[in-house]
Amino acid sequence: MSFYDEVGGAPTFEKLVHEFYRGVAQDEPLRALYPEEDLGPAERRLRMFLEQYFGGPNAYTQERGHPRLRMRHAPYPVTLDMRDRWMRHMLAAMDTLDLDEGHAEAMKDYFLRAAHMLVNTDEHAGPAPEGRTTL
Repeated sequence: MSFYDEVGGAPTFEKLVHEFYRGVAQDEPLRALYPEEDLGPAERRLRMFLEQYFGGPNAYTQERGHPRLRMRHAPYPVTLDMRDRWMRHMLAAMDTLDLDEGHAEAMKDYFLRAAHMLVNTDEHAGPAPEGRTTL
């Protein structure tokens, strides 16, 4: 059984990502990275990515190709503040799930490592480019 299945499969990742984007929608600096028309598609892309990463369907790769996280985020200024805001909303979303400690820690570990790896700009960077978001 895959990690994806052990944590509840699609319903778990749907809830996780939906709750995450509920937080993003209320976070003005982070929300500014997502044009209104793109928030729904961004939610779908993140859900597909996380499902695939944690052993679920490979719909992300079939639809979008290799994730290439650093490359996809390179055009956007990912600061320490943005990383921390992203993590705050992801951890809050995780708190809405009924995960055992081992699975929750494994997911948190991945999120912390990935968020830190994507920081590419100091705190004084300008705004993100207009248009579609990453992932």
